[in-house]
Amino acid sequence: MNSERPNPDELLARVERDQSRASRGRLKIFFGAAAGVGKTYAMLLAARERRSENIDIIVGLVETHGRKETAALMEGLEVLPPKRIEYRGTTLREFDLDAALKRKPSIILVDELAHTNAQGCRHPKRWQDIEELLDAGIDVYTALNVQHLESLNDDIGQISGIRVWETVPDTVFEEADEIELVDLPPDELLDRLKDGKVYLPQQAQEAIKNFFRKGNLIALRELALRQTANRVDAQMLDYREDNFIREVWQVSERILVCIGPNPLAERLVRAGKRFATSLRASWIVVYVETPELQRLPAEKRDGVLRILRLAEQLGAETATLSAPEMSTAIIKYSNERNVTKIVMGKPTRRGWKRLLLGSVVDVLITEAHNINLYLLGSPRPGKDGNGDKPELSLYRKNPLPGLSRKQSSRKKNTMGYVWAVVVTIASTVLAYLMFGRFELANLIMVFLLGVVFIATRFGRGPSILASFLGVAIFDLFFVTPFFSFTVADSQYLVTLLAMLTVAMLISNLMANVRSQAKVAGHRERRATVLYAIAKDLTASQSEDEIVRTAVHHLYSEFGSLNVILFPDTNGRIVYPTSLVLPESLHAADLSVAQWVFDHDEIAGQGTNTLPGAEAVYFPLSIKETMLGVLVLLPVNLRRIFLPEQKKLLETFLGQIAQAITRVRLTEQARKTQVEMEAERLRNSLLSSISHDLRTPLATIVGSASTLVEEDHALKAEDKLELSRAIYDEAQRMSNLVNNILDMARLDAGTIKLDRQWYPLEEIIGAVLTRLQKRLANRQVTVKLPDGTPMIYVDAVMIEQVLINLLENALRYTRDGSPLEIRAEASADAVEISLADQGPGVPEGSKDKLFEKFYRVQCEAAQSGVGLGLAICKAIVEVHGGSIQAQNRPTGGAVFSFIIPLDHAPPMMEQEECVAKVLNSRD
Repeated sequence: MNSERPNPDELLARVERDQSRASRGRLKIFFGAAAGVGKTYAMLLAARERRSENIDIIVGLVETHGRKETAALMEGLEVLPPKRIEYRGTTLREFDLDAALKRKPSIILVDELAHTNAQGCRHPKRWQDIEELLDAGIDVYTALNVQHLESLNDDIGQISGIRVWETVPDTVFEEADEIELVDLPPDELLDRLKDGKVYLPQQAQEAIKNFFRKGNLIALRELALRQTANRVDAQMLDYREDNFIREVWQVSERILVCIGPNPLAERLVRAGKRFATSLRASWIVVYVETPELQRLPAEKRDGVLRILRLAEQLGAETATLSAPEMSTAIIKYSNERNVTKIVMGKPTRRGWKRLLLGSVVDVLITEAHNINLYLLGSPRPGKDGNGDKPELSLYRKNPLPGLSRKQSSRKKNTMGYVWAVVVTIASTVLAYLMFGRFELANLIMVFLLGVVFIATRFGRGPSILASFLGVAIFDLFFVTPFFSFTVADSQYLVTLLAMLTVAMLISNLMANVRSQAKVAGHRERRATVLYAIAKDLTASQSEDEIVRTAVHHLYSEFGSLNVILFPDTNGRIVYPTSLVLPESLHAADLSVAQWVFDHDEIAGQGTNTLPGAEAVYFPLSIKETMLGVLVLLPVNLRRIFLPEQKKLLETFLGQIAQAITRVRLTEQARKTQVEMEAERLRNSLLSSISHDLRTPLATIVGSASTLVEEDHALKAEDKLELSRAIYDEAQRMSNLVNNILDMARLDAGTIKLDRQWYPLEEIIGAVLTRLQKRLANRQVTVKLPDGTPMIYVDAVMIEQVLINLLENALRYTRDGSPLEIRAEASADAVEISLADQGPGVPEGSKDKLFEKFYRVQCEAAQSGVGLGLAICKAIVEVHGGSIQAQNRPTGGAVFSFIIPLDHAPPMMEQEECVAKVLNSRD
């Protein structure tokens, strides 16, 4: 197979990444060390250059801070009007996100990425506004200072003595498509500051004494340069990966330290740390676990874990690789990570062993192109001060009572050698039975078959023993002279040598196959476990379900009681009270968990932090956000800290964190949607009320002022007309307020129904009586079939439904057009409908008619808030019914609602029914 063939998973990830980028806008950040270096100026220059290329580019919001040269660059560019927000008596200028989305240019300039928006904006932070612009496919130019990066906040606060509160998540910076560094030496920046080109003179003097001290500016400049260099390095790695470039590019130093299970490993790590510090380079410590190394005793594997943790404490990135050949894995990993220097120990093999068996160092010298190799020599015996220092073992509890793993391994190996002797004896017996009937070559195959069996079942050592025993017995019993190791014919020497060589080769091959099969089995099992937890976590729809799934899978895989702890609103880790599972741990130390949560570091048993704790505490985080703490009570620390198990646990933690983040983001999106809907409803309500209150108020004020100022000049009929106008408009305002209050009570569920049995004709009659004046010039036809049953309803609420439907018909139909009220009864429901001859329901509006504040725009429509039909729907649904609107074939609309008949009405005389209705009216 071609080793240069691209990895299918990498190709798939690249395709998915390219697809997501294709539909998303590009983000360009003009990055600087401090205010005044010229970020906004450079951004405007770039905008003018793109404008000259006839690209649709606009200025969303740019802060010039009174700088004339910056303001001059905005001439000729389209500027989006700012959104003005009143806040505590001050008018604030904010970026108008909705206007930008509606305008949808190719590129938009939005200054000050870390800005905090005023209350009333859709998002609390400006970088969130920019994320929405990018999701809409709009390219964005923006500006950012290095002190606003979240990960540098503490460091910059320590350097400058000033806490920066407006920050941007590092992920926004890392995911930017382009970073342009705008650099200015500190002396020139201070000159600009003194000349008043950054702040006003008085503010400039204060800034020079505080944040803009020269030492601060030098440190900020170095941080900005480093961040830009890291970003460029990441882009280079992405380019190499996208173009399948495997050769190392000597553009930045990256050191790879290779360790093994030997005493030199600790010295290699410390030497690598000193080397990386001197070069100011990033460094990686890698351990390659071959099939041979997987058979190491537990103590040596524990020593490797200790060295890897030491490397992490010294600031290294660590990795554990599994491969059949160490040199191939190191070269491949070095090419993937663009390693420029490899540090490793000198080869331990000497003379003929190195010549025949080879050395990893020799292969790297030959195959690792463009990579410098540094070798660390071993100290002489007795000269190393650490030579007698015992290794710290993680193995604190035996997996089996009274029997250590080492004793168990010895017993298994002893049985393997016993089986090698037994199988060789059995092969001898079978060969003796075949002797004289078959050629000697066939007898050799019998012994080789025994070697294959031993190598498959018990590994290399017993199979080598079977090889030597087989050759010796074959020479003793089947080669002349018999019962002697003397060989009469020299050709049998070649036969015996060939037999031994083939047996040894088969032994090694089968042992390697057995080891690789074992590794493949472990990998398949890990893949199955990861698939199972990923599937269950994906199906989980709440945080409790995720925790329940995680605790179950962690217990199944690691055999450890465990619990996931989350912080309360004050950031203090608390124990879960509502979720108790059989696999849960009930005795976690909350103080240790709090430390882990605060420092984002592992602690507890088997670690170098709080090792006296009974359990192991892992931080549960995603990117830079701490979510909680996982507490494991290990039965055997090796099941957690072995390289493959540790990697599996880290994958578990990553999947759990992603699932929790997904649920929280979904919940946040739902809340945001509710808030947006509430904001929309609030704006609609204010818009409707302001219009519908202004008109009657204007009439009331005008009529009242006329009565007050011209009372002596008005005739009696004029006074009566003005009084009626005041009364009618006041009644209109009262109806408006009542509708709003009714809708609020219905939404809150505070209305209690007074349901009783009523004749439908009485309810309709009462409604027509109340609207008699407004229906004076309308012909209203009521068609009720004989035997229409009584309905079990709140009569006042159902009357309100009919009143709202009739008022809606009066509002949207021509004056004088007829109306028709009809009822149809079935065995389990009564359907009541109101038909008109108006313009009907517009296409696409049927589903929106019953939404709050929705109004159909047409010429015949009169003013209204848009709550009448929404109130009808709420009342009908409270009664267990439904309401709908349809267009009539002959023109007009039909509004119908269904009232269910849950049980039969009582047998009552007609007079009693009428009396009951009349009493309810009183």
